[in-house]
Amino acid sequence: MMKNNQGGYQQAVTFYEKSLEIKRKTLPEDDVSLAPTYGNIGLVYDNMGEYSKALEYYEKSLKIKEISLPPTHPNLAASYNNIGHSYEDMQEYS
Repeated sequence: MMKNNQGGYQQAVTFYEKSLEIKRKTLPEDDVSLAPTYGNIGLVYDNMGEYSKALEYYEKSLKIKEISLPPTHPNLAASYNNIGHSYEDMQEYS
């Protein structure tokens, strides 16, 4: 996440997308190892202020986690937190 923290947001997205491209060639679409990459892309978009785009990636991450992890797994909580944060940033409270 170094590029993300340095403000090179678009470059960070590019590298995460390349990572996804490689992983998707060899893994099933719902493989749990894809979830963190989707979440990282969401975080970059969140930092860029593109909250609806961030939400899209956070939801992809959550969907995979819901399929792959037990319902009380802490990683699910992190996804719910990220999604809630995006809705808060978009000022969508209902």
